[in-house]
Amino acid sequence: MTERDHCLCAFAIGAVGYTLIELLARRRTHWTMTLTGGLCFMLMHKFLRWQRARRWTFKCLVGAGLITAVEFAVGLLVNKIMKWDVWDYSDRCLNVLGQICPRFTGYWFLMGIPMIALSNALARGGR
Repeated sequence: MTERDHCLCAFAIGAVGYTLIELLARRRTHWTMTLTGGLCFMLMHKFLRWQRARRWTFKCLVGAGLITAVEFAVGLLVNKIMKWDVWDYSDRCLNVLGQICPRFTGYWFLMGIPMIALSNALARGGR
């Protein structure tokens, strides 16, 4: 599988996976979240292929930071600049501009565990 194929597969997995998670958890989603999920898993997959020897806790911590950073950037664009009001965490403890909060960063840390497994399977070519 070429690097481009890996990126496209990872993007597709993240896009579908995050959309399903949103639909199960919130009963709704937005197309920008589909793209965001794809971007996050693609970036995480690239990171995981580069840092294979690291401990899973480190990988999950980096993944949580990466997803939180992407969520913040997308949130600023779609919620603050475009004013589409896709989400608002203003009522959450320790939120930053209503776009990110520690609670969800913790969820992203836990999501790192299945993300590592999916990334490993993708790296092996699904074998």
